[in-house]
Amino acid sequence: MKVIVLGAGIIGVSTAWHLLNEGHEVTVVDRQPDAALETSFANGAQISVSFCEPWANAGAPFKVAKWLLRDDSPLLFRPKLDPHQWRWGLSFLTQCNDAAFARNVRQLVALGRYSHESLKGVVAATGIQYDRLERGILHFFSSQADFEAGAAGAELMRRYGVDRRVMDRDAVLKVEPALAAFGPNIHGGTFTPSDESGDAQVFTQKLAALCRARGATFLHATAIERIDMLGGQISGVRVRSLAGAATDGAKAPVRTLVADQYVAAMGSYTAPMLRQLGIWLNIYPAKGYSATLKLKRPQDASVVSLLDDTRKIAISRLGDHIRIAGTAELAGYDTSLDGATAQKRCAALVRRYEELFPGVADTSQPNYWTGLRPSTPTNIPYIGRSRLPNLWLNAGHGTLGWTHGAGSGQALAELISGKRPALSFGFCGEALPAAKPFVPAKRPSAA
Repeated sequence: MKVIVLGAGIIGVSTAWHLLNEGHEVTVVDRQPDAALETSFANGAQISVSFCEPWANAGAPFKVAKWLLRDDSPLLFRPKLDPHQWRWGLSFLTQCNDAAFARNVRQLVALGRYSHESLKGVVAATGIQYDRLERGILHFFSSQADFEAGAAGAELMRRYGVDRRVMDRDAVLKVEPALAAFGPNIHGGTFTPSDESGDAQVFTQKLAALCRARGATFLHATAIERIDMLGGQISGVRVRSLAGAATDGAKAPVRTLVADQYVAAMGSYTAPMLRQLGIWLNIYPAKGYSATLKLKRPQDASVVSLLDDTRKIAISRLGDHIRIAGTAELAGYDTSLDGATAQKRCAALVRRYEELFPGVADTSQPNYWTGLRPSTPTNIPYIGRSRLPNLWLNAGHGTLGWTHGAGSGQALAELISGKRPALSFGFCGEALPAAKPFVPAKRPSAA
């Protein structure tokens, strides 16, 4: 079949790759001049199967209320006269109970494990290099109460087959000696050796290049004007080239792209685009921040990817740079970095890194970035067929787009091809299947 994928982030490009594997003809459309220039551009860099916990839990409403007036809080909710924000918030509250948490975490872990195996398969098949470090993820705690809560979370993950180990302070410092200066403040941690890290943008752009080499068409700098319907299904996508518009001011003509099947993988912009079709996805953007710093003393920097529980931030080594990422701001589609709140949140990332690793990185010229994470109240993405027979969904991955990208692309490509993916997950349009353990497929050894 001919398939058009709308969006060239990690989700869209992974979908394109696996559609090619299934023998389809693929066209990818994106408004940016290259792949992975929005939410996939400078994220936390973690493949974190061990940390697929939903934001919504029994204690979340109290934490959000406590953080409401703090510009540097890990989760900042800015109420707006936006019905979509309020719909999302009310749905989030319905998920803040133990039963919903257990139900949601089961699906997230199943998708995470499946996706990690899929990523390993892509890397083995392509040899892509992207500052990958298979050193695990270390989650450390700065208070005894937080450590005890983290140990309980680790036990929950172990029930679903995730090897998340509880460690005292000495064991934490043995896993990552670079934390020694901050060691007296650490009360313990959890460690998952099977997790990893790497540069999502580099991976996505290299995978896109391989897709092109295999015959896929990428229409970059191309705006999606609208999606047309005829006879109860998609009849085409109207697009307009953005190339040259900035120089002469004239708009390029609109043209219509036609395919057999269509995939919506536009991150946070998927929801507003599909409303014109009467499809109301409960996806709301969570503005996330990151700072990328050049290392002054690489030998003293961490190599294990870290989660700082106090600040709710991720710290990942990318060659001779360090990436600090985190916080979420539910305040609409604003991606600016020049506002007072944005500046405070960016500065907080660098300040925290200096507290943890004094003098290790050059903090004088931080490379700040912000992106809109397409979040659902459950943290579970929409993957599968929409109510329209030839429109497929692959959106709503929140902070786990890099973790779930490869598997989401593979699962959707299989569904489009009439196959059943090998994981227990509630795909769109289907009832949630009974729980069953995921057994990764065996790949032949290099020998």
